[in-house]
Amino acid sequence: MSKSVKPVNPSGRMPMKKGLGERTVRYKCSMQNTILEVLRSRGWVEVKEDENDFDLFWADRGWMREYFDQCFMEDHVRINHFRNHYELTRKNLMVKNLKRYKKTMDRDVGKIDIVRCDFFPTTFELPSDIYRPREEKGDEKEPPETYIVSKYIERPYLIGGRKFDLRVYVLVTSYVPLKAWLYREGFARFSNTRFSLESIDDTYVHLTNVAVQKTAPDYDPDKGCKWSLQQIRQYLTAKHGLEPVEDLVRQMNDIFIHSLLSVQKIMINDKHCFELYGYDILIDVNLKPWLIEVNASPSLSASGPDDYILKMGLLQDVLHIVDMENRLTGKEKRVGGFDLMWDDGPVFAEEGGLDCISPPSYSTNTFLGCYDDRKKQLRNLFKQIMVQRKTGT
Repeated sequence: MSKSVKPVNPSGRMPMKKGLGERTVRYKCSMQNTILEVLRSRGWVEVKEDENDFDLFWADRGWMREYFDQCFMEDHVRINHFRNHYELTRKNLMVKNLKRYKKTMDRDVGKIDIVRCDFFPTTFELPSDIYRPREEKGDEKEPPETYIVSKYIERPYLIGGRKFDLRVYVLVTSYVPLKAWLYREGFARFSNTRFSLESIDDTYVHLTNVAVQKTAPDYDPDKGCKWSLQQIRQYLTAKHGLEPVEDLVRQMNDIFIHSLLSVQKIMINDKHCFELYGYDILIDVNLKPWLIEVNASPSLSASGPDDYILKMGLLQDVLHIVDMENRLTGKEKRVGGFDLMWDDGPVFAEEGGLDCISPPSYSTNTFLGCYDDRKKQLRNLFKQIMVQRKTGT
C-alpha cells in the first residue's frame, strides 16, 4: 500500500477521498494514448502492469474478457467497461437487441414510439438470418463464416458534395437504474472525395474513417477531414433554420436513449463499471439520423490539435463524473461538457440561454453541438460544492 502523497494538481483543488483512506488514487491503464496523459496529469499514482492494487483501471476489452470475472474488487474500485458491453457494441447483437426492443415497444406501447425506434438500417446476419443448415450426425464441417449486411443509405446529407458521419460520446455510469450523460462536443468525419454511387467500391468516397481517409493520395494533414459538432449545428441551422435542426437533435436523443434501453435488461450491471460509448450517426438528405454503430473503445488518439483538446477535455470530464475523489454531490445535471440526459427517466433542462443559438424547444437536458464553457462551469461547480460543504447547506 502506498504512502499518502499530496497530488500535484494544476487546479489547486484538495481532493476528498472515497474508500481510499488518506492515500492518493492509484490507477492502471492499458492504453498508450490521450487517456494515459490525462490520468498522469491528475497527480495520481500509476501502478505497474503486473500489479493489481488499483482504484481505477482503464482496461482494454481483452482484459475484461480474460480477467474481470476472476477479480475481487473493493467497493470504491472503478473499471471502464461493463462485463458484456458487446451486447450494444457488436453490430449483430446491437441489431438483434434493437429488433427485440422494437417488438416489445410495439406490443406494450404502440405505433408512436415504434416510429421513434426506426433509426437503424435494415440489417441481416448471414447466413443465419437467411437459412440454417441442417446438422447431420458425424458432420464435422466448420460452420460457415458470418457476415453482417446492412442496407446502404443511398442519399446521405452532403456538405461540399462530400459524405460525413458524426461521432457522439455517451457516458453510462449505471444500467440499473440507467444513468446516462451526453457530451456536448464531438465531431463530423468527412470523406476526402466527392460522393457518387457510380464508384461504390471506392473507400475514399464511402468510408469516413480517419484511418482510411488519411491514406488518400490528395489528403491534406494540415486541413484534416473533421468539423466540430458546433460547426455542423451552425451550418445546418443557417441552411435549414432552427426547427428542423432541433428536430434532428431530438431524434438523435431518441437514438441514444432507446439503444441503451434496448440492452438495459440484459446488460450485467456492476457498481464497479462505467462505459464511454462512441456513437456513429449518419444523417440522410431528409435530416433523418441513422445509427451506424456503437463503439465500446472509441479512438482516444488525437488526429490534430483540435482533436487533442476535445479528447483531453472529454476524458477529464469522464473522470470528474466517475468521481474517485468524492467531490460531487450526486445531484449534478451538468459536469463540464457532459449533460445528464437520463436518470431512471428523462432529465429535463432548466434553462437555455447561452447554451444554444436559442433555448431549445425540446425539454430534455441535452445540448449537443451547443456552446461548451466546460472549464468555467467546472470552476463554478466545484466552488459551489465547497461552499455548501463548509456551510453545511
